[in-house]
Amino acid sequence: MTKTRPQAGPVPEEIRWFGTTWVDHDGGYAWRRAAAAAGSLLAAAAGAFVLRLGFQGLADAKIGSFVTAIAFVGFAVCSVLAFQRTWKGFSTRRPAGGGAAGDNQSLYAIGFIGALLAYFVRSLSEAPGEALHRSEYEAALARQATARPKGKKRKR
Repeated sequence: MTKTRPQAGPVPEEIRWFGTTWVDHDGGYAWRRAAAAAGSLLAAAAGAFVLRLGFQGLADAKIGSFVTAIAFVGFAVCSVLAFQRTWKGFSTRRPAGGGAAGDNQSLYAIGFIGALLAYFVRSLSEAPGEALHRSEYEAALARQATARPKGKKRKR
């Protein structure tokens, strides 16, 4: 059963796959977190399997160990960077300019396993991005609580 919040105050921002269940940890929040963790781990494992097939194709093509090593190091570095940037994105807002997301698009495409593993690890403790959204929501509630009511006039 979800609790109703007054419409006059700030509205919590939704998190993908969690909606606003992160506010009160209701509405199947624990099941959603378990599903997010399992789904991201399963997707990372499937991605690793596909990469394994790709590297097997490189070995079968006999292009040389140097090129295979460069490809392996490239995927490893991109995965580490994607993990780090995804993890950082759970606690800080990205700039609204939109340029940063486009710059990292190829990094995330190559290092998708790192991003999925970051999502998995964060899902073990909270909904990914919950701490950021909670701090912003609580700050908005605090601002509303300290704001002057609209119907009252100042004493002069």
